[in-house]
Amino acid sequence: MLAQIGQLLVDVVASFLVYLLLARFLWQWLRVPFRNPLGEFLVATTNWAVRPLRRVIAPLAGLDLASLVAAWLAQMLALWALSALRGGEFGAAPGAAAAILAATAFVDLIRYSLYILIFAVIANVVLSWVNPYSPVAPVFDAMTRPFLRPIRRLVPPIANVDLSPLVLLMVLQVLMIPLAHLRSLAGGVF
Repeated sequence: MLAQIGQLLVDVVASFLVYLLLARFLWQWLRVPFRNPLGEFLVATTNWAVRPLRRVIAPLAGLDLASLVAAWLAQMLALWALSALRGGEFGAAPGAAAAILAATAFVDLIRYSLYILIFAVIANVVLSWVNPYSPVAPVFDAMTRPFLRPIRRLVPPIANVDLSPLVLLMVLQVLMIPLAHLRSLAGGVF
């Protein structure tokens, strides 16, 4: 029972941290404005992990690699902690286990990034109908616009209804299928 409570706490705290770090990376990559309540929260909650890494890891082509590496390290640590709480051992081949851990964390980061995009698309659609002048509406628009723009060229609005978010959600769901398969390959270990 205590192990299950520990697993739940580790999973919730680590996932929240990884999502915040990934969102920070995605926002900088997609040039999402940080001058809003969500952006300020994101910076305030992740600066402690990102700033020290920026001294060691330089940005590459405008990408904030420190946020990405921090998310990857946090996910690896979470996977290791969850495995330890379940009684997993790495005895005979610690090098192979470390490689599997790193690869699984990488696949998880891609999955989590797709989840963030799915959430952004849904939030953007809902806000466009309910409250298009919300202070966070430009955030979700900036996050989804680079992905929706090419789809809008192929699928024009029908009777002023934009179906491109629906197409993007389908594409993201299709991308989740091979990632789920890759993740299940390491399921026995982590």
